[in-house]
Amino acid sequence: MYAELRDTATELAGVLWREHTVYRERGGGVVIRGEHVGRWISLAPTGGKDQARVRAGRLLDGGTTAPARSEIVVDLSLGTSELAAVCRRLLADVAAADDRPAAAGRGRAARPPKPGRERRERPRRHTGVGSWLVLICVVGVVGLWAYSVFGAAGS
Repeated sequence: MYAELRDTATELAGVLWREHTVYRERGGGVVIRGEHVGRWISLAPTGGKDQARVRAGRLLDGGTTAPARSEIVVDLSLGTSELAAVCRRLLADVAAADDRPAAAGRGRAARPPKPGRERRERPRRHTGVGSWLVLICVVGVVGLWAYSVFGAAGS
Protein backbone atom coordinates (compact mmCIF):
# COMPACT_ATOMS: atom_id res chain seq x y z
CA MET A 1 0.00 0.00 0.00
CA TYR A 2 2.88 2.40 0.77
CA ALA A 3 4.36 2.02 -2.72
CA GLU A 4 0.98 2.83 -4.29
CA LEU A 5 0.56 5.87 -2.02
CA ARG A 6 4.09 7.03 -2.77
CA ASP A 7 3.54 6.82 -6.54
CA THR A 8 0.20 8.59 -6.30
CA ALA A 9 1.67 11.30 -4.05
CA THR A 10 4.60 11.88 -6.39
CA GLU A 11 2.29 12.33 -9.39
CA LEU A 12 -0.04 14.52 -7.36
CA ALA A 13 2.80 16.71 -6.08
CA GLY A 14 3.96 17.34 -9.64
CA VAL A 15 0.49 18.52 -10.61
CA LEU A 16 -0.08 20.70 -7.53
CA TRP A 17 3.27 22.40 -6.98
CA ARG A 18 6.47 22.87 -8.93
CA GLU A 19 8.51 22.96 -5.74
CA HIS A 20 7.65 20.15 -3.35
CA THR A 21 9.04 17.50 -1.04
CA VAL A 22 7.53 14.02 -0.70
CA TYR A 23 8.39 11.90 2.33
CA ARG A 24 6.99 9.08 4.44
CA GLU A 25 5.29 9.83 7.73
CA ARG A 26 5.31 7.65 10.83
CA GLY A 27 1.86 6.14 10.32
CA GLY A 28 2.74 4.69 6.92
CA GLY A 29 1.34 7.57 4.92
CA VAL A 30 3.01 10.03 2.58
CA VAL A 31 3.34 13.80 3.06
CA ILE A 32 3.71 16.38 0.31
CA ARG A 33 5.19 19.67 1.49
CA GLY A 34 4.94 22.89 -0.45
CA GLU A 35 7.40 25.12 1.38
CA HIS A 36 6.85 28.09 -0.93
CA VAL A 37 3.09 28.13 -0.24
CA GLY A 38 3.35 27.14 3.43
CA ARG A 39 1.02 24.13 3.09
CA TRP A 40 1.17 20.34 3.35
CA ILE A 41 -0.96 17.44 2.17
CA SER A 42 -0.94 13.95 3.65
CA LEU A 43 -2.13 10.70 2.05
CA ALA A 44 -2.66 7.92 4.59
CA PRO A 45 -4.05 4.41 4.15
CA THR A 46 -7.53 3.60 5.45
CA GLY A 47 -9.16 0.29 6.15
CA GLY A 48 -10.91 0.28 2.76
CA LYS A 49 -9.42 -1.05 -0.44
CA ASP A 50 -8.07 1.59 -2.83
CA GLN A 51 -8.95 4.38 -0.42
CA ALA A 52 -6.80 6.99 1.26
CA ARG A 53 -7.39 9.65 3.85
CA VAL A 54 -6.27 13.00 2.50
CA ARG A 55 -5.50 15.73 5.03
CA ALA A 56 -4.30 19.28 4.47
CA GLY A 57 -2.78 21.86 6.77
CA ARG A 58 -0.32 24.71 6.95
CA LEU A 59 3.37 24.88 7.76
CA LEU A 60 4.42 26.86 10.81
CA ASP A 61 7.30 29.34 10.90
CA GLY A 62 9.87 26.84 12.14
CA GLY A 63 9.00 24.41 9.35
CA THR A 64 6.90 22.12 11.52
CA THR A 65 3.45 21.07 10.39
CA ALA A 66 0.38 22.44 12.10
CA PRO A 67 -2.49 20.03 12.78
CA ALA A 68 -4.70 19.23 9.80
CA ARG A 69 -7.42 21.79 9.14
CA SER A 70 -9.47 19.59 6.83
CA GLU A 71 -9.57 15.98 5.69
CA ILE A 72 -11.51 13.65 3.42
CA VAL A 73 -11.43 10.00 2.34
CA VAL A 74 -10.90 9.56 -1.41
CA ASP A 75 -10.90 6.66 -3.81
CA LEU A 76 -7.42 6.08 -5.24
CA SER A 77 -8.90 4.77 -8.49
CA LEU A 78 -9.68 8.40 -9.39
CA GLY A 79 -7.32 9.98 -11.84
CA THR A 80 -4.54 12.34 -10.84
CA SER A 81 -6.46 15.40 -12.02
CA GLU A 82 -9.50 14.47 -9.89
CA LEU A 83 -7.29 13.90 -6.85
CA ALA A 84 -5.62 17.25 -7.52
CA ALA A 85 -9.04 18.93 -7.60
CA VAL A 86 -9.91 17.38 -4.23
CA CYS A 87 -6.57 18.51 -2.80
CA ARG A 88 -7.04 22.03 -4.14
CA ARG A 89 -10.44 22.17 -2.44
CA LEU A 90 -8.87 21.08 0.86
CA LEU A 91 -6.09 23.64 0.44
CA ALA A 92 -8.69 26.33 -0.22
CA ASP A 93 -10.41 25.33 3.03
CA VAL A 94 -7.09 25.67 4.86
CA ALA A 95 -6.48 29.09 3.32
CA ALA A 96 -10.00 30.21 4.27
CA ALA A 97 -9.45 29.04 7.84
CA ASP A 98 -6.21 31.05 7.98
CA ASP A 99 -8.00 34.19 6.75
CA ARG A 100 -10.56 34.11 9.55
CA PRO A 101 -9.45 36.25 12.49
CA ALA A 102 -8.67 34.11 15.48
CA ALA A 103 -9.61 35.16 18.98
CA ALA A 104 -6.65 36.42 20.95
CA GLY A 105 -5.52 33.72 23.32
CA ARG A 106 -7.63 30.88 24.61
CA GLY A 107 -11.09 31.13 26.08
CA ARG A 108 -13.73 33.73 25.38
CA ALA A 109 -13.10 36.68 23.14
CA ALA A 110 -13.45 40.16 24.61
CA ARG A 111 -16.87 41.69 24.01
CA PRO A 112 -17.08 45.07 22.37
CA PRO A 113 -18.42 47.84 24.62
CA LYS A 114 -22.16 48.51 24.52
CA PRO A 115 -23.13 51.42 22.32
CA GLY A 116 -23.88 54.65 24.13
CA ARG A 117 -21.66 53.80 27.06
CA GLU A 118 -18.21 55.19 27.35
CA ARG A 119 -15.73 53.45 29.51
CA ARG A 120 -14.43 55.60 32.34
CA GLU A 121 -10.74 55.45 32.93
CA ARG A 122 -9.55 55.60 36.49
CA PRO A 123 -7.03 58.31 37.24
CA ARG A 124 -3.58 56.81 37.42
CA ARG A 125 -1.64 57.32 40.62
CA HIS A 126 2.02 57.97 40.49
CA THR A 127 2.62 56.53 43.95
CA GLY A 128 0.45 53.75 45.31
CA VAL A 129 -1.23 53.65 48.74
CA GLY A 130 1.17 50.97 49.99
CA SER A 131 4.15 53.17 49.16
CA TRP A 132 2.64 56.06 51.11
CA LEU A 133 2.09 53.83 54.16
CA VAL A 134 5.69 52.67 54.10
CA LEU A 135 6.88 56.26 53.75
CA ILE A 136 4.76 57.41 56.74
CA CYS A 137 6.07 54.53 58.89
CA VAL A 138 9.68 55.38 58.00
CA VAL A 139 9.12 59.06 58.83
CA GLY A 140 7.49 58.02 62.14
CA VAL A 141 10.41 55.79 63.10
CA VAL A 142 12.92 58.52 62.20
CA GLY A 143 10.84 61.02 64.22
CA LEU A 144 10.78 58.72 67.28
CA TRP A 145 14.53 58.21 67.02
CA ALA A 146 15.14 61.95 66.72
CA TYR A 147 12.87 62.62 69.72
CA SER A 148 14.59 59.97 71.82
CA VAL A 149 18.04 61.30 70.99
CA PHE A 150 17.44 65.06 70.88
CA GLY A 151 14.20 65.39 72.84
CA ALA A 152 15.45 63.56 75.90
CA ALA A 153 18.69 65.59 75.93
CA GLY A 154 16.77 68.87 76.27
CA SER A 155 14.95 67.85 79.46
